[in-house]
Amino acid sequence: MVFKDLIARDFTAETPGTRLVGDITYLRTGEGWLYLATVIDLCTRMIVGWAMADHMRASLCVRALEMARDKGHLRANAIFHSDHGAQYTSRELGTWCTRNSIRQSMGLAGVCRDNAVAESTFSTIKNEFYHRYSFTTRQEARRATMHYVEAFYNRWRPHTHNGDLPPATAMAKVTTQNQPLPNPQKENELS
Repeated sequence: MVFKDLIARDFTAETPGTRLVGDITYLRTGEGWLYLATVIDLCTRMIVGWAMADHMRASLCVRALEMARDKGHLRANAIFHSDHGAQYTSRELGTWCTRNSIRQSMGLAGVCRDNAVAESTFSTIKNEFYHRYSFTTRQEARRATMHYVEAFYNRWRPHTHNGDLPPATAMAKVTTQNQPLPNPQKENELS
């Protein structure tokens, strides 16, 4: 099933867990492909859910969403935006989203800019980390990718969207301290 575009290239959110994007990317290993599905919070750019497997069936995307939900990063009536991949248009994912009060959203088919945050995040992962190494096994790649996402990308890597705060720091600032994040786009408009 294809869903209406509820994001319309507005990749912002005032509150974490309300507007998220997701996609799947391919990671080469000596054993074959490893697939990484992500769920990215648009308020903080934190990768709040991810899953890896040697397949790219809908269950991979469901597992990434389950991680986001189980860690408290999906609010009721949240928007989850994706492309038109078979995993995202599947009955399995649609049923999961309905049961968890998640509204699905999709950009136009074949237009990568309609899911630019997910595409940009994958570019960062591959250029800053993955393409610099060679992994013999999927397990090696899985461990290294998990470490990169959780220890480096989410917790240490500055993100311009957050005024150069790492995503986890931005998430903590918004959720525990009730402080708005700096808006570099508005600051540039004022200059």
